[in-house]
Order: sequence, then structure tokens, then C-alpha cells
Amino acid sequence: MSKSIIITGGAGFIGSSVVREALRRNYEVVSVDKLTYAGNLDSLKSVADSTSFSFEQIDICDRVEIDRVLLKHRPCGILHLAAESHVDRSITGPGDFIKSNIEGTYTLLEASRHYVEEHGGDFKFHHVSTDEVYGDLEGVDDLFTEETSYAPSSPYSASKAASDHLVRAWGRTYQLPTVVTNCSNNYGPRHFPEKLIPHMILNALAAKPLPIYGDGCQIRDWLYVEDHAEALLTVFEKGASGETYNIGGHNEMKNIEVVHQLCDLLEELAGDIKPAGVAAYRDLITFVKDRPGHDVRYAIDASKIQKELGWVPRETFETGLRKTVQWYLENRDWWEAILNGSYRLERLG
Repeated sequence: MSKSIIITGGAGFIGSSVVREALRRNYEVVSVDKLTYAGNLDSLKSVADSTSFSFEQIDICDRVEIDRVLLKHRPCGILHLAAESHVDRSITGPGDFIKSNIEGTYTLLEASRHYVEEHGGDFKFHHVSTDEVYGDLEGVDDLFTEETSYAPSSPYSASKAASDHLVRAWGRTYQLPTVVTNCSNNYGPRHFPEKLIPHMILNALAAKPLPIYGDGCQIRDWLYVEDHAEALLTVFEKGASGETYNIGGHNEMKNIEVVHQLCDLLEELAGDIKPAGVAAYRDLITFVKDRPGHDVRYAIDASKIQKELGWVPRETFETGLRKTVQWYLENRDWWEAILNGSYRLERLG
């Protein structure tokens, strides 16, 4: 079996972590990324000189280029992470999400199908999705399982739900070996600062408001990105074709609780660089109008992947959040380069 693997979205937050994990597992890694606003080659700097790593700047909707990469590298599979993923952006501009998440997935599936039909060999198409396809949970005890019905609430989650269905259809109709994973909210180093945790860290360090939607009581299950990367490679290697695996961090937190913990960590770890005029980071918290269709609670039942594949997260929310804050404090050059005018610290949407 070939040890070459294509990782789409490999210059993104989760994708770059998966690239590093795949290289640790001795794969020949081909990172495919269009390098949109959230893609950053600096996230791959630590592996750029590896003889086992190569990068292809490609739009996943470009069938000719995808065919070329498949023939050139003859991979054992595709780990498909490339996606538009920010809910706020999907509300103000859904077209990009339809194109990337649905058309892009379709293009990869068709290219993979024809590649397998013509060249044979072991191959797996691993589609990385989100728990947001399930909608939200009303109670405090219910959990999303692999059998939970889909009920997406936003253009983003609807586009991911559609791509999940495409993957399963190509598996059943064309016998393309496929697997789907649905994960909870990721966090960690190198996260583009439109998502909650990096957004709050950088706003706090700039003495800007920390905007919390609604009352801040929305609940999310938080998954450290390196734990997610390990889970994805575990599923790619051991997961059964046609199966779905939910990946969660076992860390349910209200958004306001997350921001409180961030503020407290900044008091401890960044007290000596606290901006002038800020008595306490918590004083920057500001409640703003809730976004349309905001889901109330997500929570993953990850017992299947633990029972069948032996994966459990290594990080608690407390240990992972501390590592995350420390990384942002120690890598100011990285995130200052991100904030070069293409992104404003004010909340988007």
C-alpha cells in the first residue's frame, strides 16, 4: 500500500496539524490548498524542508489539477479538510460555501472515483465534517451520535451536510471506499482569528471589546486541534469503509465560560503586557446582538471511536487552553502577519 497521502486544506488551521501528524507517522504528504484568506504557509514552515512533504497550490474545484496531482503522487487516499468554515461569513456570503464545500467535494469524489477505476489499489476518501450538521440539542443530557438526524441551521452547516451526503452516495453507488468524521469545535495554536478563542485573545491584547453573542450561554464541546489530528489519522488508518465516526473533546463549555477562562489565563500569563487602561481583561467583555439561527448546544458522543478504534483525547480543556494562550503570547510575529489589513479585529458579520 502506498504511503503517500493527499491532505486538502493542508495550509489551514486543522489541516496543517494533520500534515504534521501524518509526517510523524511516516507518510509521504501532499498538501493541497488554494491559499484563501485562512490558508497560511507559515503554518507549514516547520515541515517545509522535509523530503516527505510537498505542496500544491490548487483549487479543489479544478478537476484537471486534481487529476494531475493524483496521477503524479499515486496516493493511498485523500484526507479532505478543505472547506469554508466560518458561520458568520456563510450568512453574509453563502456562495463561497456552496462552491467550496459542495462543488469542491464533488470534484474530489469524481476525480477519486475515476482514479480508482483506472488504477486500482488500496484507496480511502476520508471526508472531514462538523457536528454542526446535526443542528443543536435542546436538553442538557442529549448527545450527537453517528445516528443523529441532520438538521443544519446555517448556510455553512447546510453546505457541509450536503457534502457529507455526497460522500456517502459515492460510497454506496460507486463503491468508492469512504469514511466520514464529524468533529466538535477545534481550538489551539495557529487558528485564524475569526473564531472565538483566537479572536478573544487578540482583542484582549489590543484592549478591544470581547464581543459575546446573546447571553453567552451557547454550549460547545471543545477539541484540541492536535487531538483531532491524531483522531483523523487513526480513522484514516483503521476506520471501516462506509462508516461515520464522531470526534469530540469531552469538554462542554458555555461561550461565556470560555471567555472567562481566557481572561483569567491572560491575567496570569500576560499580566506584564496588559494594555494601558485595562484594569482587568474581563472588563472588556461586551454582549452583542445574537447572530441569526444561532445553535444553542452541541455535544458529541465519541464512544464509537473510543470503543472501535481506541482513540481518546489527550488534552483537557484547561491544559489545551493554557497551551493555546501561551502559543499566541510567544508567537506574536505569526499573528501580526495575519493581521496585515486583510482582517479586522472587529467581529465579522
